Amino acid sequence: MPLAEPIEVALQVGSALDALGVEWLVGGSVASSLHGIPRATQDIDLVAALQDRHVLPLVAALEADFYIDADMIRGALQCRGSFNLIHLATMTKVDIFAPRGDPLSRLEMGRRRRYALGDAEGRSLPLASPEDIILQKLHWFRKGGAVSERQWRDVLGVLKIQSPQLDLKYLEDLAEATGLARLLHQATEAAK
Repeated sequence: MPLAEPIEVALQVGSALDALGVEWLVGGSVASSLHGIPRATQDIDLVAALQDRHVLPLVAALEADFYIDADMIRGALQCRGSFNLIHLATMTKVDIFAPRGDPLSRLEMGRRRRYALGDAEGRSLPLASPEDIILQKLHWFRKGGAVSERQWRDVLGVLKIQSPQLDLKYLEDLAEATGLARLLHQATEAAK
């Protein structure tokens, strides 16, 4: 799927979140493609600080264009998990994650950066920082048994493209605090 389509869908969902005053960011493969080496992606990962009071207004704002289920959202919020939306016109899946509450997730929202899309409208997306994308991708790589070539390539792509600008102290400190130091070292060496 070309990257333009997921970005348009993310902007539509983001607009609804903005209208509700919900902090959010784009993570996953869309963010790693924008920070690193672009690749096709099959879904969009968002992190959104939703609360119960946002559920019905969010459903009302998106139900004309998306498959969205209020009970699924409430269940995800209760267990700090995720739920998904399906954009009906394109069948693009949007996975929305509640912040996990771990050190990385607590810092990630405050460190998000606006990424200018360079279009005539001057639109931008709030992206997880390159450091946080590296750490999140390493987290999911480890959680998946350290076998996902896509997650690993995404990490290496961000490291290769962003290395001169990375906050290495932050990256190394958080990797140590989250048990990802060994994987970060391996990725840093592989990206050279």
